[in-house]
Amino acid sequence: MMRPSHLTADAPSMADSLPSINFGFDDLRDRMARFTEKFDSFIATGRRQVLEERNRFRINVAELQEDQRLRKKEIESLAQKSSSHAQAVEKETAETAEMHAAIASITQQRDARAQHRDRIRSEIASVRKQVAQRVTVQQEYEKELDAHAQLNGPELDFWQSYLGMRIEGVGMADRLKFVFTCVDERNWEREAWFELDMGRSDYQVVNVKPKVETEGVERCLVRLNESGDLGQFLKAMRGLIVAATK
Repeated sequence: MMRPSHLTADAPSMADSLPSINFGFDDLRDRMARFTEKFDSFIATGRRQVLEERNRFRINVAELQEDQRLRKKEIESLAQKSSSHAQAVEKETAETAEMHAAIASITQQRDARAQHRDRIRSEIASVRKQVAQRVTVQQEYEKELDAHAQLNGPELDFWQSYLGMRIEGVGMADRLKFVFTCVDERNWEREAWFELDMGRSDYQVVNVKPKVETEGVERCLVRLNESGDLGQFLKAMRGLIVAATK
């Protein structure tokens, strides 16, 4: 036989008799939801900032790399220009040295030529002076010959007209050239001559053409130096020349 239950449907439960407690779950849920929303917003904002900073960093790195590339290119260009400038300076230095050497050589040649010119001018002046002196001597000598010719005119006319003789100067003081024609029976126009040096204490016959006997010339000179008779000397010399042409 079952025992009757003390709990019935209408009887109040023990839970109903407990006091009501409000734990604030709804408020907590709301605060958690707001926190979650703020945290998600913070995370999203932080992520966005990180992305933006990373992008800016990448952009800065790219700009720095580009700037570095441009700097490097500029440095290479400047280095090339510096090298080209150094080569140009070296070339100009070499050309300048070469130009100075050429100028020094030309100056040396000019000085040498100037010295040579001055020496030639001095030599020309000396030669002209000597020529003038010789001309003066020759003129004086010719004046003396003219004076002797005037004194010995008749005798010279005789020698020139009948014996085919003429007197010439040889460009030297105290020396005369006696030229004879009509001494060769085979050729009356053939000339024979001798030079007489009168600048010494004794007369000397220097040259004779044609070749005559030396002893005969010496005998003629001895008589001339002893007597001073030029006419007899000329006759004797003409005789030696006529004998030599036979």
